[in-house]
Amino acid sequence: MRILAISGSLRSTSSNTAVLRAARILAPPGMEITLYANLGALPHFNPDLDGDTPPPTVLELRAEVGLAEGLLISSPEYAHGIPGSLKNALDWLVASVEFPGKAVALLNTSARAIHAQAQLTEILTTMSARLIPEASVTLALPNQSADGAGLALDPEFSRTLRSALSALAQAIER
Repeated sequence: MRILAISGSLRSTSSNTAVLRAARILAPPGMEITLYANLGALPHFNPDLDGDTPPPTVLELRAEVGLAEGLLISSPEYAHGIPGSLKNALDWLVASVEFPGKAVALLNTSARAIHAQAQLTEILTTMSARLIPEASVTLALPNQSADGAGLALDPEFSRTLRSALSALAQAIER
């Protein structure tokens, strides 16, 4: 089962990206998690560019989404909202045939980041995503400076993330 992981952060040391890297380590057998790496390379959304030949980076994003059976999204909250780069990527997926009905789990790295989660839920619901509530969790980060491998070593963190990934796999298999 192929899962596309999208971090809403462009920071090289992002805790959201670290969580997705930990998910790759903790994925249940049979689940392959691919980290989408071109969020910052997407052009600004412009419906005029979304005709017969969208930009190559947009076609690549849509192809990655099409190959995935589900999506994992982890996003920071900036000024009570989702980062513009993530919203831009989602805007490019609105008119795509690859996205509707896709199973999506939201991973939140801060209990205070309630506005971004609410916005993502609204946006993804509007886009006809199949949000998986039991796979969407807020994770208590054991160490702000930990990378994915370090996060995966923490028993409580790994238990919560493994449970979310199992719930996503079960929802996809249904």
